[in-house]
Amino acid sequence: MALEIIQPEDLDRPKTYSHVIVATGTRLVFIAGQMSDDLAGNLVAPDDLPAQARQVFTNLGRALDAAGARPDQVTKIGIYVVDHRREYLPIIEEARVTLFGDHKPTDTLIGVEKLAAPGYLIEVDAIAVVD
Repeated sequence: MALEIIQPEDLDRPKTYSHVIVATGTRLVFIAGQMSDDLAGNLVAPDDLPAQARQVFTNLGRALDAAGARPDQVTKIGIYVVDHRREYLPIIEEARVTLFGDHKPTDTLIGVEKLAAPGYLIEVDAIAVVD
């Protein structure tokens, strides 16, 4: 599997994501939106974005591992945040880096009114390309 990360010269230089990733591989892995549930399915830290973000990226890592994929094979993530505000970006990035390190998948961050149930503040889905 190979990922070619492209930051076009005529676009800005984002610090937290890549504009373009070209992936070559034989297997696609699609990870459903991960929420801040513990192993028993209970909401972790109701109404606490930093704690929920950490749990979401932990769960995303577990889901990738279960599929035989690594974080550095992720090409795209979708981030859904309840009542998103610009000041949430450093909180989300801190949690994101715990899973991805220096790897910067493409992403879309969408502010939403609410998620599946009360108390949930963030959800993240992913696509990976593996050999």
